[in-house]
Amino acid sequence: MKAVSTNKAPAAIGPYSQAQIVGNLVYTSGQIPIIPETGALAEGLEAQAHQVFKNLGELLKAAGSDLSKTVKTTVFIKNMDDFGAINAIYAQYFTEPFPARSCVEVARLPKDVLLECEVIAEL
Repeated sequence: MKAVSTNKAPAAIGPYSQAQIVGNLVYTSGQIPIIPETGALAEGLEAQAHQVFKNLGELLKAAGSDLSKTVKTTVFIKNMDDFGAINAIYAQYFTEPFPARSCVEVARLPKDVLLECEVIAEL
């Protein structure tokens, strides 16, 4: 196991690693829409979704991978009514063959954000 850390993605806000490399796979922690340069939250659904996927991209880059090598995503959303809008933004970051995906509505997310996403990607 090898921990991955970068200042181009939000720092961990608890006792966990931003990501871990195990074998030829990268497992990211869930990313929320914190803007790494300022520590502020992106505002609004679209901005939050874009920031989450940008943060994931930076984590994978730090690990020696990228979003195109993602094999599985898990998306947590605050409101399933936002699924269509989030899905449209998701499709801007992931291309065919699309990764396997789970998407679930949750009662609450850290810092009351609207979505969080984690990925598993190949190196």
